[in-house]
Amino acid sequence: MGSFSIWHWAIVAIVVLLLFGGRGKLSAMMGDAAKGVKAFRDGLKDTDETKSSDQQRAGALPRTDAEKEDLKQ
Repeated sequence: MGSFSIWHWAIVAIVVLLLFGGRGKLSAMMGDAAKGVKAFRDGLKDTDETKSSDQQRAGALPRTDAEKEDLKQ
């Protein structure tokens, strides 16, 4: 029970091969994760720009005469 069986070593070998085997799979996975984070941030920026443009449009509505008088005072 205290020693590793063949299955333990097989799982360790598979994990090592997945992470470090081939043409830089670890760096490719990290690159994909970075692209995902960047896309998420860009999505948040688009949402912020949409909110600010909605607020600008709301401020650009025509004012009534009463509102114009309040602004003059």
